[in-house]
This record gives sequence, structure tokens and C-alpha cells, in this order.
Amino acid sequence: MRVGRQELRDLKSGGQRFPPAPSQGIRKPGGGRKKTVDKDPTLREDLNALVDPATCGDPESPLRWTCKSVRQLAMELGAMGHETSHRIVAELLHEMGYSLQANRKAREGVDHPDRDAQFRYINNQMHNALASGEPAISVDTKKKELVGDFKNGGREWRPKGQPEEVRVHDFKIKELGRVAPYGVYDIGENVGWVGVGTDHDTAEFAVATIRNWWRRMGSPIYPRARSILITADGGGSNGSRLRLWKTELQRFVDETAIPVSVCHFPPGTSKWNKIEHRLFSFITQNWRGKPLVSHEVIVNLIAATRTESGLRVHAELDASEYPLGKKVTDAELAEVNIQRHKFHGEWNYTILPSGNGTVIS
Repeated sequence: MRVGRQELRDLKSGGQRFPPAPSQGIRKPGGGRKKTVDKDPTLREDLNALVDPATCGDPESPLRWTCKSVRQLAMELGAMGHETSHRIVAELLHEMGYSLQANRKAREGVDHPDRDAQFRYINNQMHNALASGEPAISVDTKKKELVGDFKNGGREWRPKGQPEEVRVHDFKIKELGRVAPYGVYDIGENVGWVGVGTDHDTAEFAVATIRNWWRRMGSPIYPRARSILITADGGGSNGSRLRLWKTELQRFVDETAIPVSVCHFPPGTSKWNKIEHRLFSFITQNWRGKPLVSHEVIVNLIAATRTESGLRVHAELDASEYPLGKKVTDAELAEVNIQRHKFHGEWNYTILPSGNGTVIS
């Protein structure tokens, strides 16, 4: 009040016309209301305990099963005897180095101790096959897709204000169902083959696609092939423990009289399979923002996939039935002429034509 009267007098007398400089502040140093955190020295510590990842995972933590919003945190701090608000909590969290974080996909499960050694083994097998001019392929099933006018991720150019309208809910259309694209990627030639299956994704379907690839694409490229190398995930329709996968491969080997070696990636490492980032990723880019309204559209979009590095893709519809639950007896499995490699024979093995036997190192 006193300072204000003095300013008025100065204005009337033609003296100072502006507020005092900051160094001449009105409030004395240390004056004014103290910050809540200064009045409550344990507030910061208790807040940190509530949001600390190790603490909030404790079954005894009050926020173990709730969303850690600033309002929820303020309520919990209030229950602990602190006087605070969600705004103060937000300010403190920023000061303490916290920020809003979304989940990030990074974990692949527990690493197998021989994971890296298996990677090196696969790489050596692949290098040897390519150096010898033999086919080396990477196989897998792409994510299953609903067929119909459903939303497909991504965007494409359209007239402004005229987005393509699709269904609100993703309920399967019984007449159209869904498709399971099974891919074969030729590593040396940079070409892909995709069988768009309309039935179940079984080992029988997987080997049928490999058979179709060989008859229509592989055999013309490799007319003198003496062996075929397949790199595959450890699970799914081409899983390392599937009996049907091995018996169907035996049928294929007997038909072609060409031995097939298989190298499976360790558990939890499917993203390292070359087909994922050399074929499937480009198919996804090519059909982004386009509803997969029919089988014909899906086949054409896959076949139209191209890259600057020269990738070419052939796709065809496979409307055959592949029933689930097909059993392989012990006797049928015993007929598989399988030679397990010395290094992790459960992951690496060669299936030879019936009646042949060779030691694989």
C-alpha cells in the first residue's frame, strides 16, 4: 500500500512513470506463501514411492491395480495425510523426471543360451547354400486378415473430405471369412510366393504352399537343385515340434527326390526371419489404407508389391480345405527319414528321400 501511494505521487510530480526494477521488488526476499513441497518435506518422497516401477508392482502398493493418473495419485497422497492437488502432483512429477509413457514392444521372452549361436549356424547354412547355387527360402504365415469392407491401417491419397467408408465393427463376414497368407521368400533371387489360404493355417497348408512354389517358381529357377534349405520360425504351422510338418515335408521330398534341410529360429525370435522384413513388411505397405474387400483384391494387392531393390511377388488363392486336428501316429513319424544335425538337432535337421541315409554335420 505504501509503495503504491509513493508511485502515485511520482506520477503526479512527473517523476518515475514505471514500476520499480526487479531488483527493487515489492516483496522482501523469502516473503510470500511457501510451496507445498517446502511445507511438506515428505511429499516428494511419498509421491516417488507411489510411481516408482518397482514399488507399484508390489502387491502391497495401493496403486497396484489402478491407473496412476495425477488425480489418483493426489487422492492416494491425501489418504497418506498430505495436502496437495493434481496440479501440484503434475508439477512435481515433471521436476522428478517422470513423463507419460506408453507400452513399448521390446521383450522377446527369455533368451535361449544358444540363441546367437543358432543365428550364426543359420547364417552359415544359408551362405553355403547360396554359394553352391542351391535354393534357400524363408517361410512363414503372415497375419490372418478379415475379408470384407473393414478398416485397414494406414492412409492413401483420396479427394479431400472423401475417405473410403468401411464397417464400424470388425465382425467376421461368414460368407467371406478370413485368409491366411503363407509366404515363401527366395533369399538369393529376391522373389516371393504367397499362397492365400481360405481355410485353416496347418502344416499341411504350409507344405502345400512350398510345393506350389517349387512346381511353379522354384524348379524353373533351380533346374539342377540338389537340396533345398528352409529357414522357419520355431512355432506356428511350420513349428519345429509339429509331427505333421515333418511327415508332409517327407511327402514333398519323396515327390521331388530332393533333400530338404530345415533350420528353425530359436523361440521368441521370429522377427529375425528374413521373410518378415523382406516380403511381409512390403505387402503391408502396399495395401495400407485399402479395405481387403475380396479374395481377388487381396491376391492382386500382394502380387502388385514391388520394391526398388527388385522384389517380385506371385500370389494365388488356395481354396483347398486343411482340417484341424489331423493326427500323426508314432508309426507314421517313424517313417520320416530325418537326419538331425549335430548342433541342436531339434532345430536343425535334414529330411532325405525315403530309403536314403546321410550323416549331417
